[in-house]
Amino acid sequence: MNAIDKMASVNVLCIGDVMIDRFISGSVRRISPESPVPVLSISSTQCFPGGAANVARNISALGGKCTILSVVGDDDAGRELKNAVITTQAVSCHFVIDPRRPTTEKIRFVSQGQHMLRADNENSQTIAPDTESALISLIVEQLPSHHVVVLSDYAKGVLSDAVIQATVDLAHAHGKPVITDPKSAQLSRYSGATVLTPNAKEAFEATGIEATDSDEQAELAGKKILNTGEFAGVLITRAHRGMSLVTRNAPTLHIPANAREVFDVVGAGDTVVSTLALAIGSGDTLSDAARLANAAAGVVVGKRGTATLSQTELRDAMARATSGQLATIQSKIFALQDLQNLVASWRKDGYSVGFTNGCFDVLHVGHLSILGFSKAHCGRLVVGVNSDASVSRLKGPTRPINPQLDRATVIAALVSVDAVVIFDEDTPLDLITALQPDVLVKGADYTIDKIVGADVVTARGGQVITCELVPGRSSTRTIEASRGNAS
Repeated sequence: MNAIDKMASVNVLCIGDVMIDRFISGSVRRISPESPVPVLSISSTQCFPGGAANVARNISALGGKCTILSVVGDDDAGRELKNAVITTQAVSCHFVIDPRRPTTEKIRFVSQGQHMLRADNENSQTIAPDTESALISLIVEQLPSHHVVVLSDYAKGVLSDAVIQATVDLAHAHGKPVITDPKSAQLSRYSGATVLTPNAKEAFEATGIEATDSDEQAELAGKKILNTGEFAGVLITRAHRGMSLVTRNAPTLHIPANAREVFDVVGAGDTVVSTLALAIGSGDTLSDAARLANAAAGVVVGKRGTATLSQTELRDAMARATSGQLATIQSKIFALQDLQNLVASWRKDGYSVGFTNGCFDVLHVGHLSILGFSKAHCGRLVVGVNSDASVSRLKGPTRPINPQLDRATVIAALVSVDAVVIFDEDTPLDLITALQPDVLVKGADYTIDKIVGADVVTARGGQVITCELVPGRSSTRTIEASRGNAS
């Protein structure tokens, strides 16, 4: 069982600054006549738990459990934040209410995917002594029952020196690792944490060394940080250059970035620290946990807003990160038992599962049409591919033209396809019965009463749909044309 599979058994205690992230989106069509500023015509408002609360969201999305300890104001924003947190699966919260300070809000105005302005409502002064004492009491009460501790510092005043020291001392006494996402340039105040996760900007502010573009400079910055306190390791996140893990007794590990496209970096640091905490809590080494966190970050920066990722997305990202191109494609081809486990994990993550099948002997536009249509009607698409023996029985002794692994690999390479399985029977009935898909798709040359497995799918409340065929496109016609037999 790997770290991802073990995440559901990990309890994380997250202590730090919580906030509301608001995204007000709309379109800009004119400049204000009152002053030379754009006028945003608002179309939607989205609110997400942010800061340490976003760490909790990420932990929950990956299957772990999290308890948040923080401070909020006695205001509508604080109550809204608590309600949003407690509706998140496997997350509980204990907030100290301080009526002398507001709940932090970050309000972002967005048009066409671009941030136009951010407005903050906050008090970033260190929390008052009585609030500090109340928070430390919660830490003393909650920490022993958790596997790993996260200090999520957004420099909003919750993580005072006394809170940090009390947490680290108590964690050491109970043998719990501490993952710290710092915001202070004085990194010595976090001394005793297991690992720090500064980004390149924070590392520069602490050391004066620019760590973004040069691996050598990143290593120097990490070593300088290690010397400021008792840390087992420093994981510097370096944007498009990936991450560098610097430890005391091993060579520095430079992990290249694997984001395919970057839309928004909001909350990416929360994803890193969440994944790192769950992996370490699952028993991973620091280096393996860092690789997992890097893969997770590559997923969330490809999403808009304060995003999270699922276990399925993390598994897919790790497969891409650890394989060559062809091996990555072929990692989508599964034996039936492994595919059943994957389908179960998809359903756990809330995805509907679709299924279609074929020989796919010579790929053509008709195949692309039905596969794209199938993917549009489900969250994850499984494609059954007839084995060579099956194709020979169905199409004759001169078929298939391409062997089964080649055919399966070509189908797996398509972005619309999430998993491929090769089956040896003449029909996919046994496969459909084993997988129990939510959606079954076939070409419109079949009526639903003639579609193999339709009764299995509809019996459990699933959907059977047909796709219009592209006229004149079939493997048989293409093969006959190549042989000069087309009419």
